[in-house]
Amino acid sequence: MLTFNGTLEVKDFYKVIFENNKIKIDNEVYKTVEASFQFLKSFSEDKVIYGVNTGFGPMAQYKIKDSERIQLQYNLIRSHASGTGQPIAPMYVKAAMLARLNTLSLGNSGVHKSVIELMTELINQDITPLIYEHGGVGASGDLVQLAHLALVLIGEGEVFYKGERQATQEVFKALNLKPISVELREGLALMNGTSVMTGIGMVNTIYTRRLLDWMTSCSAAINEIVKAYDDHLSFELNQSKKHAGQRKIAEAMREHLKDSKLTRKREHHLYSKNDEVDVFEDKVQEYYSLRCVPQILGPVLDTLNSTEDILIKEVNSANDNPIVDVKKKHVYHGGNFHGDYVSLEMDKLKMVVTKLSMLSERQLNYLLNSRLNNMLPPFVNLGKLGLNFGMQGVQFTATSTTAENQMLSNPMYVHSIPNNNDNQDIVSMGTNAALITKKVIENAFEVVAIEIITIVQAIEYLKVQDKVSSKTKKLYDEIRDLVPIFTEDAIMYPYVNLVKDFIINNRT
Repeated sequence: MLTFNGTLEVKDFYKVIFENNKIKIDNEVYKTVEASFQFLKSFSEDKVIYGVNTGFGPMAQYKIKDSERIQLQYNLIRSHASGTGQPIAPMYVKAAMLARLNTLSLGNSGVHKSVIELMTELINQDITPLIYEHGGVGASGDLVQLAHLALVLIGEGEVFYKGERQATQEVFKALNLKPISVELREGLALMNGTSVMTGIGMVNTIYTRRLLDWMTSCSAAINEIVKAYDDHLSFELNQSKKHAGQRKIAEAMREHLKDSKLTRKREHHLYSKNDEVDVFEDKVQEYYSLRCVPQILGPVLDTLNSTEDILIKEVNSANDNPIVDVKKKHVYHGGNFHGDYVSLEMDKLKMVVTKLSMLSERQLNYLLNSRLNNMLPPFVNLGKLGLNFGMQGVQFTATSTTAENQMLSNPMYVHSIPNNNDNQDIVSMGTNAALITKKVIENAFEVVAIEIITIVQAIEYLKVQDKVSSKTKKLYDEIRDLVPIFTEDAIMYPYVNLVKDFIINNRT
């Protein structure tokens, strides 16, 4: 049980989204929300407050009669529940709900406490609104996608519950749940904000860290099985560069390889007299995809850490409009719903994940090309050359998927199209950025899965199971439980998908 007090960390998202922890709202949160609601209710009685007694967006110039205020909120929700495309997976929607619940709990939104109560109940019972991928421009926040959340909270629309898409009304009736009480600005408060892009972004960072760990392990293993010199991973070399990410990756690889019997010391081979040698048979230095891993994956780690920091700040921020300040007895109008912070971070994250997939594809190519590695058969073919194909077929998939990632890494952050009668004249496209990043991460898992299978095949061919490090042996054993030794050609896609699912759902 996670006690919810209005502040969330990455680990809290992990507990709720991945471990299905329940949440309990601290009483102080209810007091804060109630105080905000009561203040806004009295403050707005004789003042013009956007979204309480005015229209929305470019129609804010129209004053709304007191008798029509509640209908205004329902009209907003229903008219903007206009998403299209594929449904966003429930895991990501649940993360968005958690992010929205947090910002509404800060007391800057003036919502009725029933919003907090019902959202908590939905999260705890794994009831996730049907929210579509297409619709958000990320300027007044995720208006369209969050309208689908708000639609469920008023007892309408559709939800996913127990693996099925069902009418909200039927699920509420079965579980004796009551829709929220729409009192002041519950529609606008739910819809104005960055919670969908941020929720998706939080799950993206969790998966990226897992992906990075697997890629670091693969990089260590491939250095090991080709008997690379280990000084490119040394503390001294990597400490001479100031970047924390590079140092951490090198440290992780050294830890992975600490009990390997395959990596070599340069001083044992090249730092001695070689007067009679004109051409060295072994490589003096490895290719960049093996030797420069800390310098390539280091920026991935540093970017990931920075992205997590920005997203957690967004999660714990007020991101709707207007902002209620109970202490100052004032309501401030502005643009906290704008998603540029999240959009930029998602673009940065998808770029480094694409680079990670490019590194994986190049390492895979090194293993498959016998003229490069000089120690493995073409395509790590354990069968009869010419008759059998080994890992030849799956390389096409890895190359194709990597190319798609390269195309998808073009930034959304700089793609703004004015809309809303030019009221929203510069927008963030933050949810688009987050969803494309999600796709890039999923693609990268496919490429790494293919590389892992190939590494295991290489270990099989070289018969070095008793010489690899204990961490590589663990990886080998885990994959061998899923994938057989390929001596004869086999249908490959089930095995690639098995390994992909395994590394997505398990830590190294």
